[in-house]
Amino acid sequence: MPKIDNFLDKPELIELYRKMVLIRKFEEKCAQMYSRGNISGFTHLYIGEEAVAVGTISALFDKDYVVSAYRDHGHSLAKGSASKEVMAELFGKGTGICRGLGGSMHLFDQKNRFMGGYAIVGGGIPIAVGIGMSINYKDEDLVCVCFFGDGAVNEGAFHEGMNMAKLWNLPVLFVCENNYYGMGTSVHRASSVEKIYKRACSYDIPSMAVNGMDVIEVRKNVSNAVKKIRRGGGPYFIEMQTYRYKAHSMADPDRYRTPEEEAIWKDRDPIERYARRLITEGIIDTYELSEINDNIDNEINEAVEFSQKSPEPSKDMLYKYVYAE
Repeated sequence: MPKIDNFLDKPELIELYRKMVLIRKFEEKCAQMYSRGNISGFTHLYIGEEAVAVGTISALFDKDYVVSAYRDHGHSLAKGSASKEVMAELFGKGTGICRGLGGSMHLFDQKNRFMGGYAIVGGGIPIAVGIGMSINYKDEDLVCVCFFGDGAVNEGAFHEGMNMAKLWNLPVLFVCENNYYGMGTSVHRASSVEKIYKRACSYDIPSMAVNGMDVIEVRKNVSNAVKKIRRGGGPYFIEMQTYRYKAHSMADPDRYRTPEEEAIWKDRDPIERYARRLITEGIIDTYELSEINDNIDNEINEAVEFSQKSPEPSKDMLYKYVYAE
């Protein structure tokens, strides 16, 4: 296994770990708060897929755009959204990142250029294509990354979006988070082409498959793809092969996977394996790792306390944001 410290410095390598742990602990707390009735509605957890969000977004400029789907907490946190504002949004509070109006599937953070989660499968893809067109129109040196799941590749919006992106040579990186299940249906039962990255060939878009359980591999491959896009290479497609440890949503009984399958993937845990590599290569020690975990525990607990104490959206919010001003 190649050394991991030959293209990032120590603070950057540690930050990859910190953000993955932040997402993991945030999502675990969400499950707890959902079971207590503090969070309601549909909630889709990102546990197991942390390396995809962190590895991908760490390779971007701060001003680059990110578009997500309904499993969007991890992407928002990786892009820099404040954990307390995201948690308050899930609580439906007025201090939330969308003032309590969006909820779990519709996070939006304009200042960090996180351009939304979308509950409609594939719904973010045309938005990302529009952002890519805007970047070209304004001649900006920016990229838009669009995350979606394996289930979205059978939607019309996916094919229309890919086609337009190639026709207009748009700076869009399409990232398919293939966790092998669209809700409860496995990829091999839903797609005639199981190697999803090959679908991009239909639109003459360069593509590849990446181990989405390895944050360094994700980071390196996304960095290379983004460089090509910025040089005018047009859209790029990456299939991130990953796995969600939890059910499709908090309302899903999750009876379609075997314990043996789950054990195989959990043995590839992106956080645990990365932590071992950091220790083995002398980048960090167990005490520092423990300290990071403790600090994140405190941050998440403070986010919950902030959310619990926050007010509900005011009644006059009913009349705001209905029409553009």
